[in-house]
Amino acid sequence: MDLGLKGRVALVAGASQGIGRATAEALAAEGCKLAICSRTTQVLEAAAEEIRGEHGVEVFAQALNVRDANAVKKFVEEVAAKFGKIEICVANAGGPPAKGFLATTQEDWQKALEQNFLSVVYLAQQVIPQMQRGRWGRFITLTSVTTKQPVADLVLSNAARLAVVGLVKSLANEFGKDGILVNNVAPGYTATGRLKELAKTRSAAQSKSESEIFEAWTVDAPLKRVAEPREVADTIVWLASERASFITGQTVLVDGGTYKGL
Repeated sequence: MDLGLKGRVALVAGASQGIGRATAEALAAEGCKLAICSRTTQVLEAAAEEIRGEHGVEVFAQALNVRDANAVKKFVEEVAAKFGKIEICVANAGGPPAKGFLATTQEDWQKALEQNFLSVVYLAQQVIPQMQRGRWGRFITLTSVTTKQPVADLVLSNAARLAVVGLVKSLANEFGKDGILVNNVAPGYTATGRLKELAKTRSAAQSKSESEIFEAWTVDAPLKRVAEPREVADTIVWLASERASFITGQTVLVDGGTYKGL
């Protein structure tokens, strides 16, 4: 199936590992030119080199912290100067630490808002004008099933990520007239470093092994397993494609049925 993405310019944040890395690879497989960023230079450059080698696409990589509005602005300007446009943006950042409410600090809350909400604002402010010029765009955020169903020990994520959902709906309403689609992808339990961190926290709190924690998650899901990053990435790529041309303002769950609501 032709997704109509060959030659499109895509920016993927948090692309050095996990779902962000899988998304960059999936977009490259469709022939997109890539701009990728994350905080760690060495890991990011290694990812960029591997993607170039495997898929033969242009990859512009730059280390930055998406909590830094000025760094995001400069990065987007450099991407636009290199490729002439930005048509797809995947806003992604690692989640805040797993903690119960009374264990959180004011600094924890500030960092969570900067990393998981304001980073999305910073990217949107910079890339949407680029998309308006071409009258075509896909702005996709990556959050969590916590936007639908709060998860124990993830109070920071439970709260901060809901703000992203409100932003997504608002941007979809405002910029649909410009040919820009804005959607959110909300993964459930996915085999990433983030999930290992949560398993470690719960293991200590519940006096269970990490393998027992993982087993409980798989039992709770109708598909009886956790997701692979590529499965979330495939959903993101579909939303970025011409095949999802009448979908905007939505939160798409990729959770194996973990969410219990209707």
